[in-house]
Amino acid sequence: MTRLFSLSTLLFFTIVMMPMATLAHGVDDSTKQFLLSNEGVSIIPYMYIGAKHMITGYDHLLFLVGVIFFLYRSKDVLVYVTLFTIGHSLTLMTGVLNEIAVNPYLIDAIIGFSIIYKGFDNLGGFKKLIGFQPNTKIAVLTFGLFHGFGLATKIQEFQIPKDGLFENLISFNVGVEIGQFLALIFVLILLGFWRRHESYLRFSTVTNTLLMSGGVMLTGYQLTGYIVGQ
Repeated sequence: MTRLFSLSTLLFFTIVMMPMATLAHGVDDSTKQFLLSNEGVSIIPYMYIGAKHMITGYDHLLFLVGVIFFLYRSKDVLVYVTLFTIGHSLTLMTGVLNEIAVNPYLIDAIIGFSIIYKGFDNLGGFKKLIGFQPNTKIAVLTFGLFHGFGLATKIQEFQIPKDGLFENLISFNVGVEIGQFLALIFVLILLGFWRRHESYLRFSTVTNTLLMSGGVMLTGYQLTGYIVGQ
């Protein structure tokens, strides 16, 4: 199990340290070309793009890993993932349809901070620091709103055609949920396997510290981009 933990740690840092343009909100040339040239309703392509975006969106996934790390009951996982889904779906649709955009560096920095927050929360940091536990459900819903604005901001950058926009956004959002579901199944299987061993709790502090470290790197990267871009 120590070997498994070492491999997972290596994988974690490999993901975080990969060139940022190729991950998370990065869009490959073929997808970019499609978004710019597509006319009318394209349900399947937008579902595919949404699913791919979520599966490769390491910032979203790291936050969700933090959310479900200490959730052992399926009911609890469903409640928290639903809150996150409601949050990002609401701001995704509202942001694009009403053309509400946020500076992409700042919104991604907030998304990075959400990872720091959840790792710190998992470590019991708030009880130690301020003496009480903030409402976790409200925090997950709130950060879900910011994650949705990140998606909305990226979509608006491409100025996709208005024809069929609502239907395409619905399709994109459905694709995001499909991608999220597939990624969560994979994560839950790995966590379920690891939880059978004593090392799960033994390494929980290290794991959540690594989670916070990843959030710090992501936040720092985005803030640096914002400062340099001014």
